[in-house]
Amino acid sequence: MQLTQKQINEFDSSGYLFFPNAFGTAEVQVLKQAAQDVFREQREEVWREKSGVARTAFAAHTYNDAFRRLGAHPRLIEPVMQLMDGPVYMHQYKVNAKAAFDGDVWQWHQDYGTWARDDKMPEPRAMNIAVFLDDVTAANGPLLFLPGSHKHGVVEAGHDLETTSYPLWTLDRGTVTKLYQQGGCVAPTGDAGSVLMFSSLLVHASPPNISPMDRTIVYLSLCHVENHIRQFKRPEWVAHRDFDPIEPLPDNTLLELAA
Repeated sequence: MQLTQKQINEFDSSGYLFFPNAFGTAEVQVLKQAAQDVFREQREEVWREKSGVARTAFAAHTYNDAFRRLGAHPRLIEPVMQLMDGPVYMHQYKVNAKAAFDGDVWQWHQDYGTWARDDKMPEPRAMNIAVFLDDVTAANGPLLFLPGSHKHGVVEAGHDLETTSYPLWTLDRGTVTKLYQQGGCVAPTGDAGSVLMFSSLLVHASPPNISPMDRTIVYLSLCHVENHIRQFKRPEWVAHRDFDPIEPLPDNTLLELAA
């Protein structure tokens, strides 16, 4: 999948792109089953909410074949390579569950802020691409973006170790308010199989999910191979150390598992 010049300009301006229904029903079903499988596993890569339900399955592409294939899917890798102007490696891979009734908040943050502070990633030559495994609505904890906030570089943040089960470098209310006043706030929603691509500098968050609807999203955090991390204090399954470029698989790779 190649981006048009209009899409490239939109990404530069707002910091994100949305692709409705990028994956079909059969492909989504393969991935939903894979998510259920990994969330049942009792392993250190699967973090849980304080309630005990799964919050995040890190590095799922290393122990689940469907997620391995998704991690090299051309519909995801090729447009990122286009924007990064070269080969990319997998810096981080997460399957984020926001379970019905129990899905907790993700505070306001920038991903590159964490990668720079914790992993010594040299530059923000990295981005996220996310695949919806459930319909994402206004009711079940959608992502919230502050459009244009990526143009402010790395903003000041504090290390929140208490709010949720996952530590995060978070922005204070004054900073978020100022950025909101400059560019507004949006919540991209859409069907399962839709895809979001967003800058590693884009300020984002998501509210708790108190609805009766699950909301699961897979995140690939992709980085230019020349921009790989220089510090290794976090576990390898959180911040990966395999800097080899990803070779995209055939477009039908998930359908091979759908039979």
